[in-house]
Amino acid sequence: MTLYPKMIMDALATVTYAGTKKNLVESGMVADQPAIDNNNNKVTVVLEFPRDTDPFLKSTVKAAEAAIKYHCGKDVTVDIVTEYKSKPRPEVGQLLPGVKNIIAVSSGKGGVGKSTVSANLAIALARLGYKVGLLDTDIFGPSMPKMFNVEDARPYAVEVDGRQLIEPIEAYGVKLLSIGFFVSPETATLWRGGMATNALKQLIADADWGELDYFILDTPPGTSDIHLTLLQTLSITGAVIVSTPQQVALADARKGIDMYRNEKVNVPILGLVENMAWFTPAELPENKYYIFGREGCKQLAQEMQVPLLAQIPLVQSICESGDQGQPAALSSDTATGLAFINLAQSVVTVVNRRNSQLPKTKIVGTK
Repeated sequence: MTLYPKMIMDALATVTYAGTKKNLVESGMVADQPAIDNNNNKVTVVLEFPRDTDPFLKSTVKAAEAAIKYHCGKDVTVDIVTEYKSKPRPEVGQLLPGVKNIIAVSSGKGGVGKSTVSANLAIALARLGYKVGLLDTDIFGPSMPKMFNVEDARPYAVEVDGRQLIEPIEAYGVKLLSIGFFVSPETATLWRGGMATNALKQLIADADWGELDYFILDTPPGTSDIHLTLLQTLSITGAVIVSTPQQVALADARKGIDMYRNEKVNVPILGLVENMAWFTPAELPENKYYIFGREGCKQLAQEMQVPLLAQIPLVQSICESGDQGQPAALSSDTATGLAFINLAQSVVTVVNRRNSQLPKTKIVGTK
């Protein structure tokens, strides 16, 4: 059979690219006229993808090769050459060059208010005049879009230095990204670990974070693939551990501290935050009820020889403000708002001290 360009283009028009839901020809991905060598029964096609990390690259190339063989004969030799519109992603160690400090906010277990602390810390730092970014790294339970009242926001792509990057959503002076912007809030995210970590890497490396004084990572509870990916991707300045005073929470907090202090990790612990330190009813603002125990985090901080950065009371308004997308740190006229401003000031102090006394954290897996 004599091969000719239209035959090849017709074959490629039967292949749908998942990134656009259109076929390869309609998507403008066939970069050049197919090169045909009838003497050797060979076809060379150049396909242009948005980036080298395109999740549909391998499957699309296989589908294109199969389509050409189906339409032109099984004996045809097909050579698919891939090119990229965007420059390749920088190597690990060269990511986020404009970010000065990366802070991981962690907890040993769920339900201790880690995301609430992350959101309010980011807003409080922004209110103090710093350039702040916040990444919701909880791929399976993202909460930041709701807490920042931007659930309907959809990030778009911008071209920066020859690369197509995701533009973070900005709210309350904080640059924000979350997988919650890209998945339905009513649908469970049923992904294997590899898919989750690839999505996380894209939110870090393929986003236009720009110049930041503080980049806050709201991490999932416990220790997981997500934590390991962060440690293998970023030089984390330090970790803030969140816990309640309850003994079971403190036991898990110790595990979180141990993860960062592991000799292969060596991320400094900036300090502990005791959340839900006491309950204060709105009608009795001077009263304190220690329903989860008293000063458990303070004792753990002394035991671990790290600072106690803040004690945040359990107040109904904190929960309500988070659910309404109006975090408590937006107001310094309340006791809770002031508590988060004080937390931000403490974090600035311990980060400056850490940077003056310790070298930059090494990325796990690098020499």
